[in-house]
Amino acid sequence: MSPHDDPTPSAGASELTDFTVDLTSQEVLRRAQVMAALGPDWDPVEVLLGEEAAYDLLYSGLDAEQQRLYDDLVVAGVLPARGGGLASA
Repeated sequence: MSPHDDPTPSAGASELTDFTVDLTSQEVLRRAQVMAALGPDWDPVEVLLGEEAAYDLLYSGLDAEQQRLYDDLVVAGVLPARGGGLASA
């Protein structure tokens, strides 16, 4: 038995054991399952366009106070600028 196989460390020993797990196969399986769940009709471009339209609708028709708050958040970098600088555009 080699010293590395000894299950009882000697007193005062502070050696670390190398522990490596290769998750490559699990990641490939996870990605395959996600794509299968999305189905063959999933269109990522259409999804992104839908999200953009939803954000445009969310930030449309703001009153003056809401617009001021939105503009402050854009300046602070919390929200991206939309509609040429006006949320209601």
